[in-house]
Amino acid sequence: MNRGKEQFQCPVCNYEGPFADVNNFGGFRKHARCPQCGALERHRLQHWVLMQLFETTNTSGLKILHFAPEPFFTSILSNRFAAYETADLCMKNVTHKVDIQNLPFGDRTYDFVFASHVLEHIPNDRKAISEIRRILKPDGIAILPVPIVCEKTVEYPEANPNEGYHVRAPGLDYFQRYQGCFDRVEVQSSHSLPERHQPFIYEDRSIWPSRACPLRPPMPGERHLDFVPVCYA
Repeated sequence: MNRGKEQFQCPVCNYEGPFADVNNFGGFRKHARCPQCGALERHRLQHWVLMQLFETTNTSGLKILHFAPEPFFTSILSNRFAAYETADLCMKNVTHKVDIQNLPFGDRTYDFVFASHVLEHIPNDRKAISEIRRILKPDGIAILPVPIVCEKTVEYPEANPNEGYHVRAPGLDYFQRYQGCFDRVEVQSSHSLPERHQPFIYEDRSIWPSRACPLRPPMPGERHLDFVPVCYA
């Protein structure tokens, strides 16, 4: 039935077979979604990074704060950490309804923070990064991926409702904002993950600017890297 379609393996749920194409505001993406668990390219790369960290870090006695919690990461993280808490400003059924720019937690409260594709929605992202660093304990870790969609970060004058209310298009220079707050930042890319897991973004970015993304500059190529920054306190 799937003869002729490219075959992949999902590291999140172990599904084997073709991945589904998706359409969103950025355009058409090939081989993006696992049809069994729904994991996208970024989730597969992030899962791999987490599994690598778990091999060297004993999390059984640690406390984690998970922003904008994704369902399949909820089960993974809640089983790994002694205390698992969630946070978001708008989502229902989270532990804490909070503004990431002004967190109500004391200094050095958490051992681990996970916030995937959050900071591109935050007007004062530098304040949010500073807040995340403040609530981390010594030797704490924050995983803070954002979608890297251009060479240099573009700040929008206002949130774009057609782009998931993003307030910026993060560029390859975005991780410099982490380096100003954290002692060390290690960035893993799609090249870190075996290609059978399909961690690349197959997207024609030469069509930008577009109606949905009028401030995104064009990028050459149709296969792009994704990135996961691991920030150490």
